[in-house]
Amino acid sequence: MPQSLANVLLHIIFSTKHRVPYLKTKELREAMNAYMVGTLRNLECPSLIVGTVDDHLHCLCQLSRKISIAKLIEEMKTDSSAWVKKQDAELCDFYWQAGYGAFSVSQSNVSQVKAYIANQEEHHRKVSFQDEFREFLRRHGVEWDERYVWD
Repeated sequence: MPQSLANVLLHIIFSTKHRVPYLKTKELREAMNAYMVGTLRNLECPSLIVGTVDDHLHCLCQLSRKISIAKLIEEMKTDSSAWVKKQDAELCDFYWQAGYGAFSVSQSNVSQVKAYIANQEEHHRKVSFQDEFREFLRRHGVEWDERYVWD
C-alpha cells in the first residue's frame, strides 16, 4: 500500500506540579485551552477538545504519524508553561508535573470523552484529581506505584 493512514486518538491528562491551583480564573483557563489548541495544531495533532480546571488539563487529540506521544506531551507542556508564565507575575512559578497519562480512545467513544472533558468543573466538585486519575489507570489496565505517580 503506497499510502500510510492512521487515526490514533489520545486522551491526555496531566496536572500542575504538586497540583497547585494556578489556573484559578475562567479567563486564564479559556486562554490556556485556546493556546493549547494552537500548539496541537502546530504539531499536526489536531485537538477535538481541550479542557482545564485549576490544577490539571485534559485533552483529546489526534496523534500525528510524525511525533511520539512523549514528544507531543513534552512540547505541549514546554510551550504552554512558557506562555502562562508571561500572563501574570503571580504565575512565574508555574510548572506542569513531570508525568502524564495518555489513554487510547476509539472513534466510537469520541462523543463520550468530549462530554467528559467539557464537564470537568462539575465533575471535580465531587472527585479529586488523584481519585480521577487512579480510576483512569484502573479502567485502562495500567499498573502503577503510588510513590511515583504524584509530584
